[in-house]
Amino acid sequence: MAFVKGAWRILVAIKDGLVLLFLLLFFGLLYAALSWSPKPTNAVTTGALLLDLDGSIVEQPAEIGAMALLSGSAPGAKEYRLSDVVAALDAARTDAKVKAVVLNLDGFTGGGQVAIARVGKALDAVRAAKKPVLTFATLYTDDSYQLAAHASEAWSDPLGGVAIMGRGGSNLYYKGLIEKLGVNTHVYRVGTYKSFVEPFTRTDQSPEAKQANQALAGALWQNWQDDVAKARPKAKIAAYAADPVAAARAANGNMAKAALDAGLVDKLGDEAAFGARVAEIAGEASGDKSNDFAAIDFATYVKARKPANDGQIGVLTVAGDIVDGEAGPGTAAGDTISDLLLTALDEKNLKALVVRVDSPGGSVMASEKIRSAILQAKSAGLPVVVSMGNVAASGGYWVSTPADMIFAEPDTITGSIGVFGIIPSFEGTLAKMGVTTDGVRTTPLSGQPDVTGGTSPEFDQIMQMGVEDIYRRFVGIVAQSRHKSPQQIDAIAQGRVWDGGTARQIGLVDRFGGLEDAIAEAARRAKIDPAKARTYQIEKKPDQWAQWVQELAADRDQEQANAPRDMLARQSWIQRGWAMQAITDVKALVMGAGVRADCLECRGYGAPRNTSAAEERGVMAMIAGLWR
Repeated sequence: MAFVKGAWRILVAIKDGLVLLFLLLFFGLLYAALSWSPKPTNAVTTGALLLDLDGSIVEQPAEIGAMALLSGSAPGAKEYRLSDVVAALDAARTDAKVKAVVLNLDGFTGGGQVAIARVGKALDAVRAAKKPVLTFATLYTDDSYQLAAHASEAWSDPLGGVAIMGRGGSNLYYKGLIEKLGVNTHVYRVGTYKSFVEPFTRTDQSPEAKQANQALAGALWQNWQDDVAKARPKAKIAAYAADPVAAARAANGNMAKAALDAGLVDKLGDEAAFGARVAEIAGEASGDKSNDFAAIDFATYVKARKPANDGQIGVLTVAGDIVDGEAGPGTAAGDTISDLLLTALDEKNLKALVVRVDSPGGSVMASEKIRSAILQAKSAGLPVVVSMGNVAASGGYWVSTPADMIFAEPDTITGSIGVFGIIPSFEGTLAKMGVTTDGVRTTPLSGQPDVTGGTSPEFDQIMQMGVEDIYRRFVGIVAQSRHKSPQQIDAIAQGRVWDGGTARQIGLVDRFGGLEDAIAEAARRAKIDPAKARTYQIEKKPDQWAQWVQELAADRDQEQANAPRDMLARQSWIQRGWAMQAITDVKALVMGAGVRADCLECRGYGAPRNTSAAEERGVMAMIAGLWR
C-alpha cells in the first residue's frame, strides 16, 4: 500500500509539473505573440493607399477591451485617429510606392469640420504632388462630401448621389415626459445661454438659445460651403443645397445625375467600375486580394511610418467627455489625465507642453483637476500652448485657461462659459403609485438631496449659490488667462457658444492654426528649432492583448457591410445614431457629476458616439421601463 501511495504521489507530481510547464509555455508563447510583429515596412507594397473609412475620424479613439472584442459586443464602426490619417497622407505625398490615394466613404460617419478640413488640406497636398486622389461613395452626405470635394476624381454610384443637409436639426426635450412621470427636476444654473438644462425644463428652445445656436450653425455652414467651393470651384454647391428639389426635378428624380450635372461628382459608376479605374492608375491586385486594384493597407502603412515617441514637446490630449475618476482613451477622465501628465513631468525631460483639446466639457471637479496638473507643468517652467480641435467648450475651455497661447480653427466650437447642476427627485412619481415619504430632521440639510421626498428650500438655495460661486470662479480664471476684467468676460460668457472665428475676435483664442502650428509655437518658446522639434504623446499605453485580439479580428464583418446605402435609409440610420447619443447623454447627466461645465449644442457637430448593441439594448430597456 505504501508503494502504491508513493507511486501515486510521484504521478501527481509529474502531472502538476507538466501542467505548470504547459502553462509556462502557453504564456511564454502568448507574450512572444504580443511582443513580436514583423517589420511593417516590409509589408508595404506598391499601389494605391486605401482609406476605407468605415467609421468616424476622432482626436483619440476609445479603447476597446479584449473581452468586448472576443464577445462581439464592441461597437461595429471604427474610430480613426486624426493624426494617423494626416500622417499617412503626408507620407504618401512623397512616397514612390504610393501611386494614388483612394477613399471609400460608404461607411464614413463623420468627424467634425475641423478634423475633416485638416484631412482635406492633406489631400490637397497629395494632389499638389501630382498624385491622383479618388473617392467613392454610393451616397455622399455633408461630412463625406467635404472630403470628396478635395479629390481629383469623385465617384458616386448611379443609384446614389449627394445629399447635402446643412447644419442644424432638432434636439430632444423631456419636460412633457417628466411631467407625465411626476419627476421633479431641480435645476441650478448660471448663464443666459446655458441651454444644457432646457430639455428638462422646457418643451422647446428658449429664444436666447435659439439665437445663439442659429448664429453658430450659420457660421459653421458658411465655413463648410467656403471650404467645398475652394476645393471644387466647379461645384454649384450653393444652388444645389439651397434648392435640392429643383436639382432633383431637373434630373427627373435621379439624384446621382443631379449631382453630376451640378459638378459635385465627376463620374458615375458602381464599385467595380471604380476599382477598375483605380487599377488603371495604381495597377491590378495580385493573387487573392479582394480589391480590383493594388491596395496599400492603411493600418499597415501608418504603423510603418509611426515616429518614435521620444521628443521633448509633450502633447497631452483631452478628448471626449470630461468625467471624474479614471477611464481609457477617448474619455477625458480627471484622475487619469492628471496622473499621466504628472508622471510624464517626473520621468521625461520635457521642454514644453501642448494640450490638444477636443471636448464639450463635463465635470467641474475633473476639469479643475486637469487644469491643476497643467498649472504644475507651467510652474515647472514649461511653456504651455493649447490647440483646440472640433470643440473646446465649457470644461474644455476650463482646461485651456493655463495656456500661454491658444490656437483654434474658424470651425472650432468654443466658449460656453457657464455652470449648471441638476438633480431629479421622484416624490411625484411615488405619489402616483400611492407611496409617500416622511421622517425627521436635525438640520435643514438632513437627508438632502432627498430623491424620494424632494429637496428642501435651504438645499436649493445653497446649491444655487454654489453654482453661482463656481461660475464666478470660472469667469475669474478666464479673465486672468485672457488679461481681461471679470466684467468683460461675463459679457461674452453666460454659457454662450461661439465659432472659432468669432471667438478670436472677442479674445477667447489668440491665433488660427492646427496642432502642428501649436507644436511649432511651443518649440519656439522652449528655444527649440521647430523644424527639429519632436513630440512625446502623453497618453495611456495601449493594451497589447486587446491590440492582438483586434488584429486577429481585423477581417471580421464591419458595420459598413450592413450600413444602408440609399438616401432615406441612410439618413434614418444616421439620425438614429444621434438620437441614441442624446439619450445616453441624458442618462450620463442624471447619473454623472452633479455640477457641470458642459455644452449640449456642441455635441451635435461631428459624428455620434459609437454605441454597441449592448448599450443600445440597455438604453431602450431604460426608456421602456420609464414608459411603463
